[in-house]
Amino acid sequence: MSYIKYKDRKSALKAVKEDGDKLKYVAPNLRDDRGVVLEAVKNWGTALQYASDNLRADREVVLEAVKNDGTLLGWFSHNLKADHEFVLEAVKNNGNVLQYASDNLRANREVVLEAVKNDGCALQYASDNLRDDREVVLEAVKNDGCALDYASEALQNDPEIREIKKKSSPL
Repeated sequence: MSYIKYKDRKSALKAVKEDGDKLKYVAPNLRDDRGVVLEAVKNWGTALQYASDNLRADREVVLEAVKNDGTLLGWFSHNLKADHEFVLEAVKNNGNVLQYASDNLRANREVVLEAVKNDGCALQYASDNLRDDREVVLEAVKNDGCALDYASEALQNDPEIREIKKKSSPL
């Protein structure tokens, strides 16, 4: 059991606003306090691990955690990995978490566009149809020229996209 340093709500709120990781030092009853936990995950999404089971299942709390740290999507149930709102927030934070999304959302144009805007190489996790979608590939390549490696063969040979790759590649 971790050392309990914050036993009252006021000190717990102050601590987690400064550093969400301090939730691990908050009294167990306050780890079930929605306000305390929300402040912690807004500050540091991974603090969700210290929240009560009840609040780790709370949609709003989990959404705030994912907004702060998109990589958390990999921790969640298949239901959340298929939840459009959750996945969209996660890929805005970290495009590569597209790999954890359901097949349906990896084929969702809006979700994939947000993912490749964040990290062009997230294109590798997109559905085949979207790796053959000119606009999606253009966004990915603008973000990272190496993303062209994950595009369909037809788009890999597209002269305009190849030119954009040259401009966006570091060398």
